[in-house]
Amino acid sequence: MKADPSDRARFESLNPASGEVVDSFAVHTDAHIQAVVAAAQPAAQWWDGLGFDARESRLRDWARILAVDIDELATLIHRENGKPLIDARLEVVGAIEHLHWAATHAAGVLGRRTVGRSWLFPNHKPSVGYRPYGVVGVIGPWNYPAFTPMGSIAYALAAGNAVVFKPSEYTPAVGSWLVDSFRQAVPEQPVLSLVTGYGETGAALCAAGVGKLAFTGSTATAKSVMAACAQTLTPVLLECGGKDALIVAEDADLDAAAQAAVWGGLSNAGQTCVGVERVYAVDAIYDEFVSRLNAEARKPRPGSDRAADYGPITMPDQLGIIRGHIEDALDHGATAIVGGRDAVRPPFVDPTILVDTPEDRPAATEETFGPTLTVARVRDVEEAIERANGTAFGLSGAVFSRTRGMEIAGRLRAGMTSINSVITFAVIPALPFGGVGASGFGRIHGADGLREFSWPHAIVAQQAPGPLILQSFRRNPVLTKALLAAVRLRYGRRAPRGVKGSL
Repeated sequence: MKADPSDRARFESLNPASGEVVDSFAVHTDAHIQAVVAAAQPAAQWWDGLGFDARESRLRDWARILAVDIDELATLIHRENGKPLIDARLEVVGAIEHLHWAATHAAGVLGRRTVGRSWLFPNHKPSVGYRPYGVVGVIGPWNYPAFTPMGSIAYALAAGNAVVFKPSEYTPAVGSWLVDSFRQAVPEQPVLSLVTGYGETGAALCAAGVGKLAFTGSTATAKSVMAACAQTLTPVLLECGGKDALIVAEDADLDAAAQAAVWGGLSNAGQTCVGVERVYAVDAIYDEFVSRLNAEARKPRPGSDRAADYGPITMPDQLGIIRGHIEDALDHGATAIVGGRDAVRPPFVDPTILVDTPEDRPAATEETFGPTLTVARVRDVEEAIERANGTAFGLSGAVFSRTRGMEIAGRLRAGMTSINSVITFAVIPALPFGGVGASGFGRIHGADGLREFSWPHAIVAQQAPGPLILQSFRRNPVLTKALLAAVRLRYGRRAPRGVKGSL
């Protein structure tokens, strides 16, 4: 077991499948964290001063280091998180892809640009640029310990910030490896720093004077993070959990939908915030879809060996939640067509597919974060949309339909949606990633992710004296009167019906 949080000296990181000690780390105190943030402040100024081109060069160097050492990092992820080695390798690939995109697009997204002039002030040139916050705190998760924090770290760095990274207490070795590899590309200053520990360490980071705090984790913890940051008006980015739904329409490719539902629900042992947890299949194809899903879900096998399809449950406490959701659903009328009451075999959980789960039970309303799916028969797509949206969460979703995908996706209350695939949006760097409602707010990835770690700075520059000076007590009353007449002419006339716009 991990060290007790009351032990303020060190804690151990363990392999969740075998229990072996991966490494030990310090439980950093408030004083240490404040010192790290203080040291990052001048580093942030230096890093910002390099400019976009030099930062791009350094970040691309870091991407090359990660690419050369994929196997080393993936092996560490496999040991500390438990996921199969191939999945760990693909996780690193995704992290590299986002790092490279952020580095190469930051100048185009954040660099100063001229915006539209005002007819009131044609002699003034308006422009907008984006400035870094300075030091950004990043609190990362354990389920994708390289890919997910990189969505904040890479974009914050590309925007010109220094970063203080607090990885999950379940995967600190991965966090340490990332920070050490960055120092190979940027040895001069502590632009990316590491702090380790439990929840108290994260709380201390919130209060240490960072310019912004990015958090990935549960909705409950996100509320605590937001409350802590509110004391200093520190802005936050919160990427929380979900209860994501997959809709199978009457014209769906049922084989593809069944395969996607199984992979979306069971990959990484179901420990994916944007993984599929609920499936709504319309009545016309429900029986055939469930038959194919049944066959498909019996194929994956958990384990720690090379042939296993997914690994253990990384966080031991989650096993009780998964077991509770399964048993509660079965006690209230659900049927397990795959798996069931005996599926939880610590530290592993067998695939479990539940049909006829009441919509008000935890298995259908709360994040299970295990290799389980609830499958429900719905009358039609309208009912499927209503049920998919009937949750406080709003992270992501998926739709399988040959002809109505865009229509259905456009009506889902979710930050991201895949059509005829699952979770694809996460690995396309140009797309923003984030949710609404209980799933949090703010965005990582894409242009929105770069802007998330910077603030807009508006500048207007007078290029020549103008005839109309409004910001002066010497303004000409005749020209001012003429201006008012022009405004009435420009905006006050009623446009003909069916005609948009004005002069």
